[in-house]
Amino acid sequence: MTDSKPLWQWSASELVDATQTGALSAFEIAEAALARTEEINPGLNAVVETLADEALMQAEALDKSSAPRGPLHGVPVTIKINVDQKGCATSNGVVAFKNNFAPDDAPIVRSLKQAGAVIIGRTNTPEFSFRADTDNPLHGRTYNPWGKHISAGGSSGGAGSAVMAGMGALAHGNDIGGSLRFPAAANGAVTVKPGLGRVPAYNPSQTAERGLLAQSMSVQGLIVREAADLHLAMPTMVAPDACDPFHAPLPWLGQPLERPIKVAYTRDDLGFGLHPDVATALDKAASALSDAGYAVEEVEPPLAFETGEVGYRCLMGEVYALLDKDIRAYGSETLTAIFDEYYKEYPPFEGAELLAMLAKRSYYAREWSLFLEDYPLVLSPFMMKPFFTAGRDAEGPEGVRDALGGAHWSFIMNFTGLPAGNVPTHIADLPSGPQPIGVQIAGRRWREDMIVDAMQAIEAKLPPVCNVLWENMAR
Repeated sequence: MTDSKPLWQWSASELVDATQTGALSAFEIAEAALARTEEINPGLNAVVETLADEALMQAEALDKSSAPRGPLHGVPVTIKINVDQKGCATSNGVVAFKNNFAPDDAPIVRSLKQAGAVIIGRTNTPEFSFRADTDNPLHGRTYNPWGKHISAGGSSGGAGSAVMAGMGALAHGNDIGGSLRFPAAANGAVTVKPGLGRVPAYNPSQTAERGLLAQSMSVQGLIVREAADLHLAMPTMVAPDACDPFHAPLPWLGQPLERPIKVAYTRDDLGFGLHPDVATALDKAASALSDAGYAVEEVEPPLAFETGEVGYRCLMGEVYALLDKDIRAYGSETLTAIFDEYYKEYPPFEGAELLAMLAKRSYYAREWSLFLEDYPLVLSPFMMKPFFTAGRDAEGPEGVRDALGGAHWSFIMNFTGLPAGNVPTHIADLPSGPQPIGVQIAGRRWREDMIVDAMQAIEAKLPPVCNVLWENMAR
């Protein structure tokens, strides 16, 4: 029962039900979220800019307004510090950018506000938002609420840590190679990386356009504690905005498919080795989907290793050509050393070869689209083993390989522009301590809703892990 637990534990869906009926005010929800943040954030450093005064003013205005209540009325949310929010610094975790104050809101911030969400703070990211671990010289390290034996993930590590610890029911993040799904996996959260063109994106503070591949691979999204909150919030996120000329104005819900929906189930470790606890998480997910009426078949998707490898080498090629100078000029020694290892692990394509491989992106996307005609969903590993320790990616070649080297199932979806979700299905009892293990569910283009449906079906048998986390934190 919702009335038997503190407000910071309520899901976004529960909060909206209460605000729509008048059982709760936006102001008291904001107070509860801010009190939880004040209590727990000092030990986690997930929220690096608290917006208490602004949040309470926004909530009070919502309560006094006679306008129809929006679909997210009174829901507390955090925004990642690499996205523009008027009057706040879009620092991207870089000391040199600490005074890069946004002149206006990004589309996703504007959409959240228009839907009635209350922004309570801004969350941490690594420098340039380009690590699978969250630490930077400007704001320091973000910690995982499960314990310091696990990285909080990245680059939306602050978002993942905050939402799982109860600092807001929704957490904004973004994903160019896994930056929604890495922190979801690390913290035991739920997310769906939208497909290409799904959520409008633009930073009014930017002084130049991003590279073409970054435009094609980077997407905005949300990290939550249970899948139902994605169905609640994502229709707001996909609303059109003219600032993004390549946004596809399609509804959140697509046409129902004939049942049973086929799921391609793969345990392929792509040569990196599959940890027994990850295998257990996959089997639990497959069993839950089968019980829910999905037709789960063990079958291998096309060109998996090659698609991920080529995709990340292309991204490194664009980064090397367009961003490396800034990384060297403004990044820390730690970050530049990590990028040196990225370039060794995924040698950047350059010049004509980069253009040729970018052209071949259509081939990989086509092969995957054809496969998804037969199997609308794909259940796969996300990480090949339990999540790594904090700072592992800064420990030379083996560290980078542990943190990023085996994440092909993630890279595939960004390179091809396909949607992909992450949901926890197992808690591993490891010598270092308990740790959530998530799996990835990818799907057809424009069908994020089917992925969320599948994650809800899994949760019906394997409830969200937040209650276990909160019990551990209370000890």
